[in-house]
Amino acid sequence: MTGSDRYLSVARAGVHEIEVRRSRFLCALAPVDSADAAREEIARRRRAEPGARHHCHAFVLEPDGRTQRSSDDGEPAGTAGTPMLEVLRRRELTDTVAVVTRYFGGVLLGAGGLIRAYGQAVAEAIDVVGVTEYRRLRLVEVAVDYGRAGRLENDLRSSPYLVHDTWFDDNAHFEIGLGTGQGEPFHGWLADLTGGEAVARDRGERWVRADSATRPG
Repeated sequence: MTGSDRYLSVARAGVHEIEVRRSRFLCALAPVDSADAAREEIARRRRAEPGARHHCHAFVLEPDGRTQRSSDDGEPAGTAGTPMLEVLRRRELTDTVAVVTRYFGGVLLGAGGLIRAYGQAVAEAIDVVGVTEYRRLRLVEVAVDYGRAGRLENDLRSSPYLVHDTWFDDNAHFEIGLGTGQGEPFHGWLADLTGGEAVARDRGERWVRADSATRPG
C-alpha cells in the first residue's frame, strides 16, 4: 500500500448506487480489520438485498495490503470481482471491503460493460464515503498539573505533534502520537515548555487514525 508507517482505508461504511442501461449496481463499502469481518459484511449485504442475483465482492487487508480476495459471484469470470479489486488497489486502500449488488435490468452489458460498471460503482462509492489515513505512531502520555494544562494544550494543538486523546483526573493528561524522528525533539520541546515538570510515559506503538485527534473543548 502506501508505506510501512501509513496506509489508507475508507473513512466510513456506506452504500452508493449507480444505474447502467437499467441495471442497478449498489456498492457497499466498509472498513474491516480481518477476513472474518469482511465475510460478515458480505453476508450482511446478501441478507439486506435478498432479491438480487449477484453480490460480487473484493477486499484488501493488512497495512501492506498483502491479503486480497475477490469474487464474481456468478458474473462472467473476471468481469466483477477483479475490476472491483483493481479500483481498491489503484486507490491504495486496505482494510476495506467492497460488495456490489446487481439487479439485472434486462439489457445485456457484455464483458466490457460489466467491467466498467463494477469498477465505476466502487470508484464512485469511494468518492462518496471518503478516505482516511492511518499512521503508525509511538504514543506518549503526558501528565501535567492544571496550572500548566491550558498553555500546554494550546501549544500542542499548534505543534506538529498529534493530540490523540485527552482526559482529566488529579492532573491533565494528553496522549500524543509521535512519528519517526519526532521522539527526541518532542521530549526536549516538552521539557522547555513545562520547566521539566511534565511527566511523560511511553505507551508503545499503535496504528492511529490521522484525523482522530481530539478537538479543543
